[in-house]
Amino acid sequence: MIFETLAILSEEVDAYLGGDVIVIENVTSVDLTEGRGTLVANKVILSLLNIQEESTMKNFPNVSVKGDRMLYKNPIVNLNLFLLFSANRSTYTQSLSDLSKVIEFFQGKKQFTQSNTIFKREVSPLNNVGNFKFSVELYTPTFEELNFIWGTLGGKQLPSALYKVSVIEVEQGNIISESGAIAESTGATGRM
Repeated sequence: MIFETLAILSEEVDAYLGGDVIVIENVTSVDLTEGRGTLVANKVILSLLNIQEESTMKNFPNVSVKGDRMLYKNPIVNLNLFLLFSANRSTYTQSLSDLSKVIEFFQGKKQFTQSNTIFKREVSPLNNVGNFKFSVELYTPTFEELNFIWGTLGGKQLPSALYKVSVIEVEQGNIISESGAIAESTGATGRM
C-alpha cells in the first residue's frame, strides 16, 4: 500500500496544481545528468524519505470470523510514511509558488478515504485498492534535521515540504491458524 498511497497523493496534488507537474521519483535523481534526471526536470518531486511503524497499534490481534471458523492472522503492520515534496521547477519563483500550492492543498484536505478521493482505479496496481483511510500532516524538521536530510540525500537542496502520512495498513492476508468459533456459551451451575 506504500506505492498506492504515493500514487493517490501525487494524482490528487497534481490535479490541484494543474496536471503534469508531480512525479514520484527519488529526489537524488535531480543531480543525474543522464537517464532519469530528465524525468524530474521542471517538476515537483514526491519522494519517500522514511517508513516508521506505528508502535501504538502494534499489539492488536488480527482475528476474523468466517462462517463457523475463527481465522487467525499475523497482526496488521501500521505504518507512517514521511514524504518529501521538492520543487525542481525551472525558476525559483515557480518552485516557491508550486510549493505554496502543495501546502495549500494539504491545508484543505488532511483525511483521505476511498469515498473522498478520486484516482484512476483502472491503472495497475491501483485497480486492487480497496478501503483505505490515512491522514496527512505537515512535519517540520529542525534546521539540524533538515541539514541532515539533505546531506544524506546527497543532492542540492530544493524548496521542499515534508509530510507525515498516518496510518497505512499493510496486511498480506495469510492465515496462520484456524479453529472453530464458539457458537454459544452455557452458564456454570456451581453450588455454594
